[in-house]
Amino acid sequence: MTKTTHHYDVLILGSGAAGLSLALKLFPQYRIAVLSKSMLKGGSSLYAQGGIAAVLDDHNDSIAQHIQDTLLTGAGLCHEDAVRLCATQGSTQIQWLIEQGVQFSPHDKHPGYHLTREGGHSRRRVIHAADATGKALIDGLLARAREQDNIDFFENYLAIDLILADKERRPRCIGLYALDKTTHQVEHFLARKVVIATGGASKVYLYTSNPDTSTGDGIAMAWRAGCRIANMEFNQFHPTCLYHSQAKSFLISEALRGEGAKLRLPDGSMFMHKFDRREELAPRDIVARAIDYEMKRTGSEFVYLDISHHSKEFILLHFPTIYHRCLQYHIDISKEPIPVVPAAHYTCGGIMTNLQARTDIDGLYAIGEAAFTGLHGANRMASNSLLECIVFADAAARDINAGISATSTDFPHVPPWDESRVTGSQEGVIVSHNWDELRRVMWDYVGIVRTKKRLQQAAQRLALLQQEVLDYYRQYRINNDLIELRNLVQVAELIIRSAISRQESRGLHYILDYPHTVKEYDNKDTVLRLAP
Repeated sequence: MTKTTHHYDVLILGSGAAGLSLALKLFPQYRIAVLSKSMLKGGSSLYAQGGIAAVLDDHNDSIAQHIQDTLLTGAGLCHEDAVRLCATQGSTQIQWLIEQGVQFSPHDKHPGYHLTREGGHSRRRVIHAADATGKALIDGLLARAREQDNIDFFENYLAIDLILADKERRPRCIGLYALDKTTHQVEHFLARKVVIATGGASKVYLYTSNPDTSTGDGIAMAWRAGCRIANMEFNQFHPTCLYHSQAKSFLISEALRGEGAKLRLPDGSMFMHKFDRREELAPRDIVARAIDYEMKRTGSEFVYLDISHHSKEFILLHFPTIYHRCLQYHIDISKEPIPVVPAAHYTCGGIMTNLQARTDIDGLYAIGEAAFTGLHGANRMASNSLLECIVFADAAARDINAGISATSTDFPHVPPWDESRVTGSQEGVIVSHNWDELRRVMWDYVGIVRTKKRLQQAAQRLALLQQEVLDYYRQYRINNDLIELRNLVQVAELIIRSAISRQESRGLHYILDYPHTVKEYDNKDTVLRLAP
């Protein structure tokens, strides 16, 4: 049974860049709760290396060019209003981050900040903190948030499901049930506004660049509550993750390629010129498919990324984290190439929102990687994701600040969490096996290159897994692994359904049965709705 009920004005699920930015942008008179499923610094934002895309050099760049680059990379599916909002707001939000104490890398030759270039960008517009931008961002925002008396933090709380009121008329989100992973008790959190900032779902794949927290919890909860979910077939695989038996999910930043690093086969030959005129600076979908193709063609388990033509001083200045991490595995990147493979990295689809970050359910917002704003289209351009986090946190804050006074503080009766008909399970190994099977099915059948037959086989195997997980969820007392597996299975279904329905290849969705982009799919999102 539920033991504790918490009351807040705004409840934010997630302590990454989007969640912390929102908490700081809300009016200080509101009581705010920030829930984190692990430690406060446990999300994906912390691990972002490259930077934040924004037009900061008016002499060599323009908002119009940022918009054009994003639209081109998004392969005909970007929502231009969302793209324009983010590009226009970029410099303003970067200045806000600096005011919050975020430390970006200065230029090494003249006043101002160093800007780098990444895949899909036609200009240098990515501001960064060496190769640890996410850490600088989270350190700065979290330090400022801890100074605020109106923000409470709850670490190791895993959201289970949203709580809705007025279900028979127009549903309104009033909170959620959450598992305190320390006490193993389920608690109520009730709030006038609820914001999902839980990140993406890359953990649904066997190999990912993201931490263990990327299990699609917010997307799955919103779907079960009745929100529309869009474009889940577009899963971005980062082209370059460190390949080493002892390295787990360590990303090799795209900024290396922005500074001239070259991809090579094990025999030393370069290959990107065969796939795209932009070579290593082509968008991520193209580079990841090229690597996947060459690995399969040659039978190699990896390819190399070589930046050794730069001096050690240059590498230490711009990529100290990558240099020292690789050195731990006896790879000196100033002298030798880095073995790399593609890995699941970013969920371009998610919970449908408008430009104010509102979802289909009153009182419920979604921001960051969990949301589908239309910015990324069929392929996210590098470093637009952190920009989206800050811009839409600002949009949500403006909307909440303007409208929260009209929201009642009286909550209807919420039934307690009932565990009277479940038992403790001694079969944890089954959950572990199901988790592993799910991720292998997704990697083998719904990966970088897809086929109609493989997608159908994945759907069949997933249906069996779904039923097994549902039965397990109904019979046994919940824990962290079971909740996450339930969410991952749900997200996997959404990905497979979306992939089957798009009978063309576009951006991150490449299917051999339909290898060409079809004009009738231009500006056509894949939108899924829960059956009534």
